Amino acid sequence: MNKTLSSHPHPEPAPLRQNPFIRCLLSWEGFLLAVTVAVFALNAAASPYFLNIWNLSDATFNFTEKAIIVLPMAMLIIAREIDLSVASIMALSSTIMGFCAQAGLATPGLVCVGLGVGLLCGMINGLLVTRLNLSSIVITIGTMSLFRGITYVLLGDRSINRYPPDFAWFGQGYVFGALSFEFALFILLALMFYFLLHKTNFGRRTFAIGNNPVAAYYSGINVKRHNLVLFMLVGVLSGLAAVLLTSRLGSTRPTLALGWELSVITMVVLGGVNVLGGSGSMTGVIIAAFLMGLVTFGLSLLNVPGIVMSIIVGLMLIAVISLPILARRFMARGR
Repeated sequence: MNKTLSSHPHPEPAPLRQNPFIRCLLSWEGFLLAVTVAVFALNAAASPYFLNIWNLSDATFNFTEKAIIVLPMAMLIIAREIDLSVASIMALSSTIMGFCAQAGLATPGLVCVGLGVGLLCGMINGLLVTRLNLSSIVITIGTMSLFRGITYVLLGDRSINRYPPDFAWFGQGYVFGALSFEFALFILLALMFYFLLHKTNFGRRTFAIGNNPVAAYYSGINVKRHNLVLFMLVGVLSGLAAVLLTSRLGSTRPTLALGWELSVITMVVLGGVNVLGGSGSMTGVIIAAFLMGLVTFGLSLLNVPGIVMSIIVGLMLIAVISLPILARRFMARGR
């Protein structure tokens, strides 16, 4: 018997999977990485001192303390909350450490004091937001003034610089060669927070809360407790940043970390975290921290004044927030 062809059409071949390299280049993280490489090349061309290994090591001090705060801040913003008091927490933590150092407390105790004050401030923010159902942006603007005000009341116009000699290692010491302790600590924390956000149930709950807090609550997630933990994480890492910065500067002053809120938020948003919550990646945030550090260090090598750097950071924040919105509007009009 002759065989006849089936009347059913042949199934269409499965679409070719997109090249992972192309997919990476088209992502926001890929774009940030390309910009970072370009800025690195421009800095190397603009200054003959940039590629020196010790200068590159010094460049990490421009962003390390801020980047440490950025890690938990990214998770907090993904969960639809924000903490604008981080710089004031740093100032208050440094102030309490300074008074304890004057009282004769040793270096391990000073580190615990800095972390403890940061944790307490983060807990205060979290309790006010979660237990009283208040807006986090309003509460943390208030505590930003409160914590900084307490610092000014305690210190006035003076500074404290009587710290134990071994305390300086945290902000000035090196682990191996030109690898500073600060930068090594940031790399370790970045890996931990990447795992926490993208590989654990805690991270999945963070995204669920950011996408829809009500649905997350009815699915069994304790939203208030989760956000309280996030505020405490931001607080304790702000305290850690205070330890590092105070150790590096060797002194405590009421203006410590003044205005750092803007830089921290800029790094988070530049890293691709949605300011409305629900989306973002730790990879983008880490790359954004490197990018901001390279920009500020390159400008400092060219003797650009600090006020100009502040203008550039502000413009970057405006651009990162507004450009995606304008692009979506333009594409909608085109359709």
